[in-house]
Amino acid sequence: MGRRRLIAGAMALAAAGPWRIAAAAGDATPRQTAGPFYPVDWDGDIDWDLVRVTGAAAQAMGRVTRLGGQVIDSAGAPVAGALVQIWQCDANGRYRHPGDGGRGVSLDANFQGRGQVLTDAEGRYSFRTIRPVPYPGRTPHIHFRVVTASGRELTTQMYVAGEAGNERDFLFQRLNDPSALLVRLDPADAIEPGALAGNFDIVLG
Repeated sequence: MGRRRLIAGAMALAAAGPWRIAAAAGDATPRQTAGPFYPVDWDGDIDWDLVRVTGAAAQAMGRVTRLGGQVIDSAGAPVAGALVQIWQCDANGRYRHPGDGGRGVSLDANFQGRGQVLTDAEGRYSFRTIRPVPYPGRTPHIHFRVVTASGRELTTQMYVAGEAGNERDFLFQRLNDPSALLVRLDPADAIEPGALAGNFDIVLG
């Protein structure tokens, strides 16, 4: 996938609605583990829309969620041209990864499972995915990895505000400031009927 297409994907949704707010300078976004299911490949369909797989007749199960934000440095300056990758389990709680045995649950072949974009000139990125769901031992979350053009890197996880499972999640409970990784998902019918939307800004230290 070319750089131009990645940037176009980020810009297409970044300005789509009022749910996107500007990031502010401050403490760096907390680092978290990539987990055991970091994608083994970044080939094929890995664009900003995880809900539609090229060649598939149907879209993924789950509630469509428009997720976007801004990548900035600790001084508040936008980080343009940064690679933003996300990966998460499908609506059945399975990762698109050979190490996920599935616990007897089928994989949703219509869910892309991972995607990537480049931030635009203002550091913005956007994805169309599904609302994250829990699976045994974990509260709903989405994994993020950001790599800048200069090689700076951050891996973290985004959590859903108000999830009861957050209080039982061992990684969430290790956070000194959980609010930095919490995102409120609100109805976004003006953007896409039936969809949710949320903003997750990332501050690189």
